[in-house]
Amino acid sequence: MEAREILWRNARLATFAGAGLGVVERGALVTRGGRIRFAGPEVEAPRARESVDCEGRWITPALIDCHTHLVYGGDRAREFEMRLAGASYEEIARAGGGILSTVRATREASEEALVAQALRRLDALIAEGVAAIEVKSGYGLDFESERKMLRVARRLGEARNVLVKTTFLGAHALPPEYIGRREAFVDLLVDEMLPALAAEGLVDAVDGFCETIAFSAPEIARVFDAAQRLGLPVKLHAEQLSNQGGAALAASYGALSADHLEYLDEAGVAAMARAGTVAVLLPGAFYTLRETQAPPVAALRRHGVAVAVATDSNPGTSPLTSLLTTLNMASTLFRLTVDECLLGVTRHAARALGLEGELGSLEAGKAAHFALWDIERPAELVYRIGFNPLHRRVWSGS
Repeated sequence: MEAREILWRNARLATFAGAGLGVVERGALVTRGGRIRFAGPEVEAPRARESVDCEGRWITPALIDCHTHLVYGGDRAREFEMRLAGASYEEIARAGGGILSTVRATREASEEALVAQALRRLDALIAEGVAAIEVKSGYGLDFESERKMLRVARRLGEARNVLVKTTFLGAHALPPEYIGRREAFVDLLVDEMLPALAAEGLVDAVDGFCETIAFSAPEIARVFDAAQRLGLPVKLHAEQLSNQGGAALAASYGALSADHLEYLDEAGVAAMARAGTVAVLLPGAFYTLRETQAPPVAALRRHGVAVAVATDSNPGTSPLTSLLTTLNMASTLFRLTVDECLLGVTRHAARALGLEGELGSLEAGKAAHFALWDIERPAELVYRIGFNPLHRRVWSGS
């Protein structure tokens, strides 16, 4: 059967193919066999068998949510109430709440239940033009539960037209059965869990939480060493609540990204710049935790570090399933520009997942995943709150 070929004409393009938005006012796309064959001025577009009149709408690459914890059991609405009453994130965690409360609920949930719950969150993202997401484990913290979470993440990509990248986050928290035996748990992660899960093809990348309430830099280094032995890229939750040198550590391993970064210092920024590590900013967690120290955006700009933006969708610190709302948060709370926000959920988000050759911009040869918007200018995607102007999300060119 011959590949379907379509000319998407009478459009305005934001290609994200260069340093900025890459605007083409009278633009067109040609797609064939699920790939982009042409993106540029309509007068230069090659002929195609079919044609779609976009009626002047804007076309952007499909959006990418490059940091989520989309698979989990239960919720943490009670902890939300506790925070409103004055309890800190650390106080809740040290009292046995936080991540460990979600661990209990996730361990108890069946795989089918987790799929059903996660699909509702995923559908909310897809409805805003998202075509690729990252999903982390880390709420199981034993082999079978982590395996269950990663299997669910894979099933999400089978159930919907969306690209799912899985990340093993075993070094997320110390499970209750290992209290007082930290070294034994890290041994379990690096010697048994990660190799076995990778052998099953369930792991695309490896993450950790480097923080005083989680894992130290030397412990994370052991996890990263194991990832390297298996040929898996790494990323890190770093400098969210304090400066533990996590970003510099991640950069020393050539990490795809370091995420959160509120307490990142100049040395960490410089290390990320040298390594080409993407800074993933997560304003949903900053907002939910009512933090006051924002990531060092000026330093990231000064050193030329690519900045991505993601929902950090999770039950405790960022119960957020709107990437468009996240864009507004990033601009309002972190003072990112419109261009920085939009690059942060397209080209730079693709880079944070190791997908920059496949997604994130409208360029010949890339996957034909894109979005048509009922907007007058791209700034509307960042400016509006609680409004979805998506006209159509296109998957593989159709």
